[in-house]
Amino acid sequence: MIKHIVMWRLKDTAEGASKDENAGKMKEMLEALPAVIPEIEHLEVGMNGIESPAAYDVALYSAFASFDALNTYQKHPEHEKCKEFIGKIVSERAVVDYEI
Repeated sequence: MIKHIVMWRLKDTAEGASKDENAGKMKEMLEALPAVIPEIEHLEVGMNGIESPAAYDVALYSAFASFDALNTYQKHPEHEKCKEFIGKIVSERAVVDYEI
């Protein structure tokens, strides 16, 4: 099993919307992916609830059967659409992929 965790800090405003509006749209887009990408075994999107200088705004936790399945997900056209939008609204990103 592969765990894929990504955290983002969002710009205060981007694409004509506020950070909160963009976070909501991002969450909605990411949560729609399991319906169209069968390689996703589990997916959660969380919004930060406690303000802290060390905190990120949005986190993604997802699981895949293998690194091949993760790679297929990452290249899927619907995931690419998410990445395009997210790239416009994010100031920082952190990621970790690990096998359990």
